Amino acid sequence: MAEIKLIKPTMEYADDIMKYRQEFLDSGDSLDGCGNLKSCSSADEWIKTIDLMENEETCPEDRVTSNIFIAIRSADNKIIGVIDFRHHINHPILSVWGGHIGYSVRPAERRKGYAKEMLRQNLKNCKDYGLERVLVTCNFENVASEKTILANGGVFEKEVVVEGDRIKRYWIQL
Repeated sequence: MAEIKLIKPTMEYADDIMKYRQEFLDSGDSLDGCGNLKSCSSADEWIKTIDLMENEETCPEDRVTSNIFIAIRSADNKIIGVIDFRHHINHPILSVWGGHIGYSVRPAERRKGYAKEMLRQNLKNCKDYGLERVLVTCNFENVASEKTILANGGVFEKEVVVEGDRIKRYWIQL
């Protein structure tokens, strides 16, 4: 696996942000951890939304404050993945199955260890923010995500069923 770094999205990456989005739309895959990227028509729109989500004063009432990062591969400056961390989970969805962190890795870059490293780096962000532990979840069938969570210290709590989908809940102590 090549070295990656998590950074706040900027317009410097506008083209790659929209290519990333399109790859997921074309594959029918989930854009977990990407906020509202799926519904945005431009990188600028997405970045402006991300900025609003960072502060209590500007965060929409039905959402929780969060930070979203893009994972950039140092060798070629390409977006490999997107990961967020929600500052709290005092929310009906996040407290049950959404958790503190969501992430996605570009389909062509999976099974290379990037998700594990993205989560490791983001856990440091969570700790620096002041969280003591985080809830990370995955679909029952998503073995790769489960391995990523376990590799970062995830401790299985329980399984929940949401609209027929089985979700595994893990806590990671920071």
